[in-house]
Amino acid sequence: MMNSLLSSRGLRFARQLLLAGAAFVAAGPVAMSQPASMPDFTEIVQKVDPAVVHIRTTASVRTGAGPRGPGGPGGPGGDPYELFRWFFGPDFAPPGQGQPRSPVPPGGEERMVPRGVGSGFFISQDGYILTNHHVIDGADGIQVTTMDGRKLDATVVGSDQRTDVALIKVDIENADILHIGDPDDLKKGEWVLAFGSPFGLDSTVTAGIVSAIGRDTGEYLPFIQTDVAVNPGNSGGPLVNLKGEAVGINSQIVSRSGGFMGISLAIPIDDAMFVVEQLRDKGHVTRGRIGVQIGAVSDEVAKAIGLPRPEGAMVNSVERDGPADDAGIQPGDVILSFNGDKVERVSDLPRLVGGTKPDTRAKIEVWRRGKTVELSVKVAEMPNEAPRMARPDAPSKAEPAVDALGLAVSDLSSAERRELRVEGGVKVDHAEGPAAQAGIQPGDVLLVLDETEITGAKQFQKLVDGLDDKRSHALLVRRDDISQWVPVQPAR
Repeated sequence: MMNSLLSSRGLRFARQLLLAGAAFVAAGPVAMSQPASMPDFTEIVQKVDPAVVHIRTTASVRTGAGPRGPGGPGGPGGDPYELFRWFFGPDFAPPGQGQPRSPVPPGGEERMVPRGVGSGFFISQDGYILTNHHVIDGADGIQVTTMDGRKLDATVVGSDQRTDVALIKVDIENADILHIGDPDDLKKGEWVLAFGSPFGLDSTVTAGIVSAIGRDTGEYLPFIQTDVAVNPGNSGGPLVNLKGEAVGINSQIVSRSGGFMGISLAIPIDDAMFVVEQLRDKGHVTRGRIGVQIGAVSDEVAKAIGLPRPEGAMVNSVERDGPADDAGIQPGDVILSFNGDKVERVSDLPRLVGGTKPDTRAKIEVWRRGKTVELSVKVAEMPNEAPRMARPDAPSKAEPAVDALGLAVSDLSSAERRELRVEGGVKVDHAEGPAAQAGIQPGDVLLVLDETEITGAKQFQKLVDGLDDKRSHALLVRRDDISQWVPVQPAR
């Protein structure tokens, strides 16, 4: 009976399979999503390659009077690093070693030796080439090799260390040029290609995606971050989108080993072209300045000073008698906009100010004591060296009893207030507990607590006694010439 039961169940299951198969045939195959195919880069390469050049630089050194033996620097049996430098230039120097020039011993004769390699690309048919400042910096000779094998001597039109952009020129007609794209159209995850001569290997292209846009690294410009393989020799070459347009200049890599580790940085082409226009016209770049030192606004500080969200640039110090000082900008202010452009993060302000023509007036909006204040500043020209500022008197060594923040303070003398150019504030005589953990030290000057200006020691004590010990509060602390908001939570 069990066998007959199994047989009947088997027949029913077989019928169900047949019916399902018939239904599948009638309805057709189920639609499956197909994986996206890799883009074909061949047409882009054919379009871009002729505009890319290989750059070799040379330096003048003085050789010793005597003959050099086979064990000398760079020769067989010598330092292996010198051999790499001979072929590939100072771009191979280990981290922290920079790009030193060869020593010049007394006597002997002067000769040109290979110094480094890099890349560049034509931006005009009459021979203007865009590259990096660090590719040609310190070179006594620059030779450009075009994609069809022509070797041309180049001259430096201008170079800007701050942005790492250089403009050089060769004597050529009807050069193939690379069209300029718009970095603002770039999207995270978009395909991009890097062209250049890594390790001196001419006509190389690598591909990857945009990893981040507006990457701040402490430099003057925001970078385009990609995972495109970039190595020594790629510097100065173009970063290209799928339209075959230059959207950046390959400039740096982030690495712990000195080699490519998946993070490469490119200068946005619009920022580079802003520099190029000035280099072509004047041979140098003129930038604006207002005379402030700035820092980022943390979430804790934003909440404590009543700022709706962490944005803008925190003013840590103001250059005495500088443009910002004349405009009424104070340490502790948060600059929210400059000439109508929002300052979303601290790195936005140097670019906005630097791009403003000196001797022009700009409107500036700051956050101060819980409200916005509009000011007008006359932009000055950025000098070669940063101005020096005066230092306050030495701090007191007294150690009296402390308050809920761990602070003991005293009034500033009239001379100290004149020196610091403040009307109020108190001097920290001793710091422990929460204040010390936050980094406050004896000798610091406290100017503001949350949104209230500090006028003296007694008033400050009343403010501290009324603080909520369940949240952090912000102190505007001045140390030497720098003012900074410091979050501190009172002890319970």
